[in-house]
Amino acid sequence: MLQTLITPAGEHLPEIPWPVYPRPQFRRERWLNLNGWWDFAVAEGETPPAVFPREIRVPFCPESALSGIGTHFAEGTGLWYRRTVTLPDDFAQHRLVLHIGAADQMLDAWVNGVPVGAHTGGYEAMAFDVTDAWHPGANELLLRVRDDLRSPVLPYGKQVQQRGGMWYTPVSGVWQTVWLEPLPCHPVPGLTIRADDTRAVLDTGDDTQQGTVTVQTPEGPLTVPLTEGRAVVQPGAPRLWSPDDPYLYEFSIDTPTDHVESYFALRTLSIGQAGGHSRLCLNGRPMFFHGVLDQGYYSDGLFTPASPEGYEQDIRTMKELGFNTLRKHIKVEPEYYYYLCDRLGMVVFQDMVNNGDYAYWRDTVWPTLWVQRLPDKRMHRDPAARAAFLAGMAATVRQLRNHPSLCYWTIFNEGWGQFDATAVYEKLRALDDTRFIDSTSGWFRGGRTDVDSRHIYYGPWRLRAGKKPLVLSEFGGCCLSVEGHRFNPDKSYGYSTSENPEALQQAITRLYEQKVLPAVQRGLCAAIYTQLSDVEDEINGLVTYDRRVTKPGPAAMQALARRLQEAFAASCTGKETAAHACPQ
Repeated sequence: MLQTLITPAGEHLPEIPWPVYPRPQFRRERWLNLNGWWDFAVAEGETPPAVFPREIRVPFCPESALSGIGTHFAEGTGLWYRRTVTLPDDFAQHRLVLHIGAADQMLDAWVNGVPVGAHTGGYEAMAFDVTDAWHPGANELLLRVRDDLRSPVLPYGKQVQQRGGMWYTPVSGVWQTVWLEPLPCHPVPGLTIRADDTRAVLDTGDDTQQGTVTVQTPEGPLTVPLTEGRAVVQPGAPRLWSPDDPYLYEFSIDTPTDHVESYFALRTLSIGQAGGHSRLCLNGRPMFFHGVLDQGYYSDGLFTPASPEGYEQDIRTMKELGFNTLRKHIKVEPEYYYYLCDRLGMVVFQDMVNNGDYAYWRDTVWPTLWVQRLPDKRMHRDPAARAAFLAGMAATVRQLRNHPSLCYWTIFNEGWGQFDATAVYEKLRALDDTRFIDSTSGWFRGGRTDVDSRHIYYGPWRLRAGKKPLVLSEFGGCCLSVEGHRFNPDKSYGYSTSENPEALQQAITRLYEQKVLPAVQRGLCAAIYTQLSDVEDEINGLVTYDRRVTKPGPAAMQALARRLQEAFAASCTGKETAAHACPQ
């Protein structure tokens, strides 16, 4: 029997959940958080239901315990949300924008019965100008969200109709913050940041805007002009971002009509040679990316932790275990997650969200038996699915491109929805020429990519670096069942079994000692352990699904991390010293 597990933060939710500003890299002072209880109904058709018999707590999906619903409804059914909103007195501005962080998968919005916008895609933020439909006093806000997993056209990640094993409970409806923002008559429309190790170029996207940019530096405030919507900031003594020193330059943009606050970081990513092998370099130095797979599921909120502190707890716990990297696995999080990684110093490897069909023999059995090279130009040929994947990829880059912690894109994972990887690599490279790109994580290799990316759960480790940096993008999966913290006491999924925490620690240590450390000596640049937390049937997490128990010991894991970094430094230099500079 499945168990309802509540995280510590889920025990005491505030009246308005998720009270943090939802867009940390583009902040304005005034906003209205619309999270909390909404009227809720389930109905077919285009017409709103006459009666809303239930309430739902936003921003939690209806399948989650925290939503107050706890049910997945029939595929394609309309999920209707309604509430009445009266604006604060100080919102008397020129325009009013409705923001919805994400809703899975297709959303339509009305204000006072007037259509104000629609969006397709379950992982991207959306914004609708609702000014013309708004009137003084109380206003009715109405949302309809439809989700349909029967067709694999739209990106869906690891959601399936019948969950089990490595596939999870489906998520539908609104799952990120809903909020209103008043805008001045001539607002700063947006912000694109391009930074290296000496300067940051800020672009608002409006070449008519003039003003100033004020940056807080260790030496004091630095003011530069904003000319034709663009500013160049060059601190006198650059302080570079890294997991050990995640320094952020806070700044504000002031125009005659608007004030926006943000931040940037100075850092570079490059590939160079050290110790006879290609290396991934941060700030010109080889870095070993010691990481963990992060599915981003929570026992009580599913896609959404009970509070922003849930993300922070995950990041801090992984740092306490010695990790410096999280691979965000086929899910795009709210921007606040990436802000925390920026601030706390956690590198992110970001997956694009897969679509297309999954076939057990093709995508799991054959590759496990080392059939890992197949031509992919004619795989997943549905034009609509291909177009939807490319649209989701472009939206992901636009939404996350300013975050310095994000260092690495993964396009396709284990063949799921994979098609013409070389062409897709070129499209992604045109969107972002600053980060590492892993075109095919796991298998079905052969196209353009920046790295040689492997997954190993079974069999011998045939790992030796070639011309490209070698990345072990999935491995591990050591299991430990913690009674009282199991979602499914009757079934479990993982790759090995330990009877107690001591045995689990021994299994993890043995895996790194016997497999990972020798591969580091043969040129391995990164290793991503599966996984951060238990998820439903999977009990291979370093923490339990409810985030109440950390399974391995921090001291032992930190010692293991130090040995990895020492071995990596030795492999780069041939000596037991710090890594040498990586040629640019």
